[in-house]
Amino acid sequence: MTFTPADHLGAVQRQLTTITREGQELRLLTVTRTYDASPDEVWSALTTAERIERWMMPVTGDLEVGGRFQLEGNAGGEVLGCVPPERLALTWEYGGQVSWVDLSLRPTPDGTLLQLDHSAPVPPEMWEQFGPGAVGIGWELGLMGLAEHLAAPDAERPPRETMPDLTDYMVASSAEWGQVDIDAGADPDTARAAARRTAEAYTAAPEE
Repeated sequence: MTFTPADHLGAVQRQLTTITREGQELRLLTVTRTYDASPDEVWSALTTAERIERWMMPVTGDLEVGGRFQLEGNAGGEVLGCVPPERLALTWEYGGQVSWVDLSLRPTPDGTLLQLDHSAPVPPEMWEQFGPGAVGIGWELGLMGLAEHLAAPDAERPPRETMPDLTDYMVASSAEWGQVDIDAGADPDTARAAARRTAEAYTAAPEE
């Protein structure tokens, strides 16, 4: 691992708002991170199937506007918009639910700022149980993988069994998302309880 988990945790900025899309209320989760790479390099890592497999997971399909993609064992969707190397818009379809992901890139003096916006309809009972960390931790882990890949673009994705223990990272990330939820107006006790449940879900030992 090129960076420490603490490096990754501190590199992410988190935000939560509520928006309306086509008359439907959505939770909008925003994650931003700056990478020491040019926008063209980050864009290539985000949109080239061979590179996506190295930092995220295998992807199949047509990565063009109007095309559909499928991440192995995870979400699929449709490419809604593509403006290289500035913006990528997708539907995010998983478990029978549809949400929307928008990625934008902006050059900075330190490299490239990536902003990821994920807007989704969330049943109130699900939100109260797990809060924003249920989605936020997953995206943070993805952005972590991207950072490691950009630091060593030719390296293959390491086997799962060789990955470092990220338990403490996921617990800390969940707590950060709990605080974001509080800052957005949630009841502190409810938000912290949801963050604990989310951390437990992410760090539970896999079933045999």
